[in-house]
Amino acid sequence: MPQTPVTRIASFAELDARTFHDLLRLRIDVFVVEQACPYPELDGRDVEPGTRHLWLDDGGTPLAYLRILADPGGVARIGRVVVAPEARGSGHAGRLMVAALELVGDRPCALEAQSHLVGLYARHGFAVSGPGYVEDGIPHTPMRREGIDRSQ
Repeated sequence: MPQTPVTRIASFAELDARTFHDLLRLRIDVFVVEQACPYPELDGRDVEPGTRHLWLDDGGTPLAYLRILADPGGVARIGRVVVAPEARGSGHAGRLMVAALELVGDRPCALEAQSHLVGLYARHGFAVSGPGYVEDGIPHTPMRREGIDRSQ
């Protein structure tokens, strides 16, 4: 019987070199190589103190990954959502989104969805928040999930 991958959460300071290497390799293999988008994957935001890295670990192998950035004004920004090709179709992106939104809590949250994935993010409470655009040849759609007011 296959084991369920374990959800991991870490700041950059908590990541060991091997884990960070494996997470970057997954991101680069999909975003740069598979999607043929040569761009600077290392943008400096991975190391920011407010950034959280979330991934599904299957015996030391990352199957899926995303990061949460701390944007100005208390807004959380989810990005770099990726699932390894051999692990797609297993609900891993959805599992990571649930974990990410638990971590985000009541704060507003934004993301830039690849347009074919708008439905995935809509199921997690995100709504289109602006006009679509093309980045590196791939259609994207800005989306936002408003903060939850629990004062009432």
